[in-house]
This record gives sequence, structure tokens and C-alpha cells, in this order.
Amino acid sequence: MEIAAKSVEQAIIEAENRLGVPRDQFDVEVLKEGRTGILGIGDEDAVISVSPLMSVEQDFTQVAVNVLEKLLGLIGIEGRVQVVSEDTSVTLNILGDDLGILIGRCGQTLASLEYIVKIIVSAQLSEWRPLVVDVDGYKRRRCESLERLAAHLAEQVISRRCAMTLEPMIPSERRIVHLALANRSDVTTHSVGEGNNRKVVILLKKK
Repeated sequence: MEIAAKSVEQAIIEAENRLGVPRDQFDVEVLKEGRTGILGIGDEDAVISVSPLMSVEQDFTQVAVNVLEKLLGLIGIEGRVQVVSEDTSVTLNILGDDLGILIGRCGQTLASLEYIVKIIVSAQLSEWRPLVVDVDGYKRRRCESLERLAAHLAEQVISRRCAMTLEPMIPSERRIVHLALANRSDVTTHSVGEGNNRKVVILLKKK
């Protein structure tokens, strides 16, 4: 935004009024110093360029959105990136039609996409911060489904008095199951297998 006034100081005051924020929350570049003429002849206004300062959180989010949108363009996927800010992380939720290809089998494609975005963003900003990439709320629904499944299988373990093994899952989904049953006093969990075949086992807790 460019603002002209009789002096730089007056232009800054005008910028505060227009932006609705104090001086320490925007950058100022003086494009032209004001000049007072003689008897009102030859007066020239001061001109400044102002831009709101971007917080660290905003900067991180914008970089992450730019990276994700660039990746989506490169693979020919049309989608809108919705930003959901939480206390400990930022979620980039991709909205659009026919986005199942981004999820993949058991969420493996989505997990890979999230990892790539994290790698690129951390390289650009030289820091690693919590970031979640989701597709139309898939992860939220999947989390709720896994929590219900874990509770159901735990009851089956208790009634049948035998361990039960879930299907192979990616690390983040195995963690959901572990956490869902972590406070149970009657069952416990552990993971078995290697690589993509790693799965969660629910079994009776030894007394």
C-alpha cells in the first residue's frame, strides 16, 4: 500500500489508521521525502510504501501452502488448500473432487505427500515444525474409526481371552491405536512385523 501525506510522519499515522495496527506491526519504505515550497508553491507530498509484518506462524503456514499447491500442480491435481491452525500444529486440508488418488491404500500416498511437504518446508525455513496434510478430513474420520475399532477389538480380546492382530498400518495410524488403549488396565498393545507389514497386536495385560 502506498500512502501520500504532507510528511513521512503523517503518512505513517495514516497507515496506522488504514491498517488498523500500530507502527511496530508493519514495514515502512520511504519512496519520496516531503518538501515544503514557498508560499504553498512547489509543495511535494511524502510517499511511503507499507506492508504488514508477517508473523513466524504466518510465514511458516504460507510457505507450507505454497509448497503443497506447487506439488499438486506438478502432479496435475486440482484442489483448494484449507488452513486449519491448532494449538500445536497446522493442518493443510485439501478440498476438491476425486481426490482419492491422494489418499492411496490405507493412507500411504497421503502419508508420503505429507512427508515430502515437511521435508521441503523444513529445508526452506531451516526448521522442523508440526505439520499435517489431509484430504477432505480423511485423517480425522480415519482416526475416529480406528479408535472405535480399537475399543471394539479390546472387548473381543477380553471376552475371548486371546490376542487379536489388526491389519498392517502406517506408523501414524498404529500410534492412534496404541494411544486409544494406553490407559486401559485390562489390555495392552505392541507392534510386530517389518516395514509396510508392521501391525498392532492387542492382548490381555498381565497381572
